[in-house]
Amino acid sequence: MDYPHQTISLIGMPGAGKSTVGVLLAKHCGLLFNDSDLDIQAREGMTLQEILELRGHMALRQVEEEVLLAIPIDNTVLSTGGSVVYSEAIMARLSAAGPVVYLNVDRATLEARVAAAPPRGMASNPNTTYADIFRERVPLYERYADITIDASDSSPEAIALRIADQLAVIPATRR
Repeated sequence: MDYPHQTISLIGMPGAGKSTVGVLLAKHCGLLFNDSDLDIQAREGMTLQEILELRGHMALRQVEEEVLLAIPIDNTVLSTGGSVVYSEAIMARLSAAGPVVYLNVDRATLEARVAAAPPRGMASNPNTTYADIFRERVPLYERYADITIDASDSSPEAIALRIADQLAVIPATRR
């Protein structure tokens, strides 16, 4: 398929499936895949959880911004960290590079997915609940999204194909 977009960014809460769906979407579209959380970990030499524990959530957000403003994103499906929407600079870069896709998942499903996984290193005040973070971030995801995909109860493959189908009709006018 001659795909019209050179960069596709996935945003959403931890547990939304950005990394899993991103790999499948990249294969389908013939693009590279990059998980920005891995770039952060490689640069810092520690996990996101360790960064949070040692330096705090604002330090993690600062590193996230530095990394996402520096890494190459051309010809890439980019899976971002859930806190990326707190940085207007990052979101401006991603929006200029190509479509931003919000993987929308209901809170109960997200909480179940996160509970079943190892600690995720969420870049938020440790005194806030998952529900608080969800309420704070959803309006930001909606604000920056070019496309919103319900990723609650479909397979990752089905979600990736739905994204590709919706993006195929958006002209590649950016760049």
